[in-house]
Amino acid sequence: MTTTTSHIPEHVPESEGPDGGVAAARPARLIHTESTTEIPVHLLFREEPAASSSAPPAEVKLRPAVVAHRSPPEQAEQPAKSAKSAKSAKDDRDTRDIGLRARPSAPGVDPEIAERPARVLPGIAGVLAGTFGAAGCAVTAWWAGVLPPLAVEALGVSAGTGGLGPAQWAAFAGAGALGLFGFGGLARGRTGRAWVLELFGRYRGTVRGTGLLWVNPLLLRRRVDVRLRHWRGDPLPAADRGGVALRVAVLVVWRVRDTARATLGVEDHQGYLRACVEAALLRVPVAAPGAGRGAVQATQDALTRLVAADAGPVGVEVCAVRPLRVEYAPEVAAAMHRRRVAALDARHRASVIGSVVDSVEDTVTRLTMRGLLDLDDYERRTLVKDLTVAFCAGRGDTGA
Repeated sequence: MTTTTSHIPEHVPESEGPDGGVAAARPARLIHTESTTEIPVHLLFREEPAASSSAPPAEVKLRPAVVAHRSPPEQAEQPAKSAKSAKSAKDDRDTRDIGLRARPSAPGVDPEIAERPARVLPGIAGVLAGTFGAAGCAVTAWWAGVLPPLAVEALGVSAGTGGLGPAQWAAFAGAGALGLFGFGGLARGRTGRAWVLELFGRYRGTVRGTGLLWVNPLLLRRRVDVRLRHWRGDPLPAADRGGVALRVAVLVVWRVRDTARATLGVEDHQGYLRACVEAALLRVPVAAPGAGRGAVQATQDALTRLVAADAGPVGVEVCAVRPLRVEYAPEVAAAMHRRRVAALDARHRASVIGSVVDSVEDTVTRLTMRGLLDLDDYERRTLVKDLTVAFCAGRGDTGA
């Protein structure tokens, strides 16, 4: 912040009037905030009012003013923000240069393994190369004179007489290799499927294209399904907030995001996903049977976040983990059933007793208010007891 302040006295006397008196002093500081940068001209060059119209005009005095200049907070912080933005941009460029290697990797996963597109050619290139190779083999056979007689008659050409010499063998080898490479590298790419290519154990890229393609036939191809998939497993062990054992069947919606990590990072990415789900169920308290929708949604969100964090470094994207069926474990199922029945029975008894007490109170109040009974405390207690027993017996007989 840069502040420029001109020094002035605290009070400046006014212009002397015609009577030689001095007017009352008033503050000369016209601008009280340092954030003001523009000063009205009429405040800087102002004439003092005269005492009377007949008096000569007073001498014009210029009042010094405080001119303070303070950079706004936004401008003061602008250099720091610019430096920070430049640093952030540099970090982003570094991250883009690193590419997928910046992803968090699971323990044991090579950070160098990251999906990248493989070099493939359109299928027409393989077809042309195979056709030229086959044609070269045919021409070489005619040149060597080993073309079958039926083919010679069908083509209407004379048989060659060169024989199988070194030149013919070299031509056969070149044309045959060209034909094998051309036709052997043809592949059909389909939507939702990908190939992970390897050459002598080294990752060479991933093919996600569709249609007729030509892939180097020397590369080992591993087909990977990259469509959105779901997995519904058998009931797995879990526990609720109270530590009661449960059995939970879950539905996992997932897909392969990074084919290289899913194929080369782990031996079986589907088995790894099942293990992540089992581990998450043991760490997250599951909503007990009969819980509300809010508790079930909270359980689903917690399971999804945990499984996605565990499976993400191996190239598997988890969209949702939904508990489908939650039940008590067999060893505690009978005890929990008895507990639930007891709770329902206690709730029913409480409702019955409440209704009986209300009925007895209403009956005694009506009899007393109408003057049908004039009872003392002992008789009132006896009447209440008898009515309570009668009402309870009546509700028990009717099954209410």
